[in-house]
Amino acid sequence: MIYASDFRKGVTFDIDGEPHVVLEFQHVKPGKGAAFVRTKYRNILTGATREEAFNPADKFPKAHIDHKQMQYLYSDGELYYFMDQETFDQVPIPYDQVEDAIKFLRENDVAMVKFYKGTVFLVEAPNFVDLVVTETEPGVRGDTATNVTKAATVETGAVVQVPIFIEAGEKIQIDTRSGEYLSRSK
Repeated sequence: MIYASDFRKGVTFDIDGEPHVVLEFQHVKPGKGAAFVRTKYRNILTGATREEAFNPADKFPKAHIDHKQMQYLYSDGELYYFMDQETFDQVPIPYDQVEDAIKFLRENDVAMVKFYKGTVFLVEAPNFVDLVVTETEPGVRGDTATNVTKAATVETGAVVQVPIFIEAGEKIQIDTRSGEYLSRSK
């Protein structure tokens, strides 16, 4: 069992026998009245998203989710193919289940694939990735008084805000959970 007070992004739980994953949460303690947990969650099977407030003491059964490290192979334009590294089975996954992760994955990179009763419902990129900047505008000299950023396109096609001193061809580290630039890579 899991309490509503334990909700975090990515936590899975059952409501009415259907699995759900927490997308966003906020613990609210108003000046008057009882505390509550404002939660945005998605049904794993149907993809329907819902927002609801729960009492922190509400208990839910934990949804049993299987996790597997899989290697991203390629895309045929519609489906993205991942390979199980133990059995070498290839699994085609539609875009809506890989959209958050694919912008940070290169071919042959390893990602975490989540299954519910044998069906893929989510692909997660590693928390931190090192990617090469392929395109960015040159920094303007004298623009360094504040934390000025500019858009940079990395080798996977994702656009990330970087400091103005980053140039094309440099390798940078990105936090895939927020899409933020962290540092230069060695």
